Amino acid sequence: MMIFSIISCVCVIVAIACFLDLTPERVTNDLIHIITPHDTLREKARAIRGNKKRHGVYTKLMEMKTALAVTGKSKSFVIVCFSSVILFAVGAFVSVLIDNLFLLPALSISLALVPFVYTVNTIAIYEKTTKEELETTLSIITTSYIRNDDIVSSVRENIQYIKPPIKDVFKAFETEATLVSSNIKHALYNLKDKIDDEIFREWCDTLIQCQDDRTLKDTLLPIVAKLTDVRIVNSELKTMLSAAKNEYWVMVLLVVGNIPLLYMLNKDWFNTLMYETSGKAVLGICGVVILITALFMMKFTKPIEYKR
Repeated sequence: MMIFSIISCVCVIVAIACFLDLTPERVTNDLIHIITPHDTLREKARAIRGNKKRHGVYTKLMEMKTALAVTGKSKSFVIVCFSSVILFAVGAFVSVLIDNLFLLPALSISLALVPFVYTVNTIAIYEKTTKEELETTLSIITTSYIRNDDIVSSVRENIQYIKPPIKDVFKAFETEATLVSSNIKHALYNLKDKIDDEIFREWCDTLIQCQDDRTLKDTLLPIVAKLTDVRIVNSELKTMLSAAKNEYWVMVLLVVGNIPLLYMLNKDWFNTLMYETSGKAVLGICGVVILITALFMMKFTKPIEYKR
């Protein structure tokens, strides 16, 4: 009987979607507009000054959408959001199916976060590769610039050794500085906004100052060295934090593994845990604790970033 009810609900939802001409792109954009924060005048002033704090679900979604667009996968954002909604419904359905509403929040939210966690990890791998290429690129361009005092020719003679996506950024800079305008400072300002990295922006700011004072070019290499320092520190931290992350997942596995273990050891305890209200509440609390601790674990084990 429950199966027929579920099928009926799915048919009604499909009919409503067809009647209102709802598409995944339209639903995603509408949801983003709904949660868009309305900035006050004070917050707008902070944004103009560049010191507005980033926070909230909307900002995280926009950062993810921008990152996917940069990697050439802008359409994947809609798929991620749509998959998250589907998995949220699956989690709710499973909770109702096993007759444990206490488990519904933790299970639904956990499944809904799976596409976002996967996407964030994919973006993190892409950003790591990009920063490694940025380190190499800035190193060779800086060495050439110290030798010839001409940033445009330095980029031109090394452009063949630069790999995408960094190559496209410097190729655009060379084109602008050569064919569009002879204002090198303006081209460097545009270059500065192409890559979201504090060390790269500091490097561009120093280059802009070097156009007026050539003696400042000796400060470029120490700036590039910061990329190497950050990479080395992250490599050391990754080794240290991997052990802590493995211990955490082992503990989660032990907590979840106790459920089938109880079935083999004591069926009365298992029945109490699965079918009694108190046992269902315990499962719900354990699910919420695992979800919250997993989010904190991912937050505190992220790679470090350089901040000026």
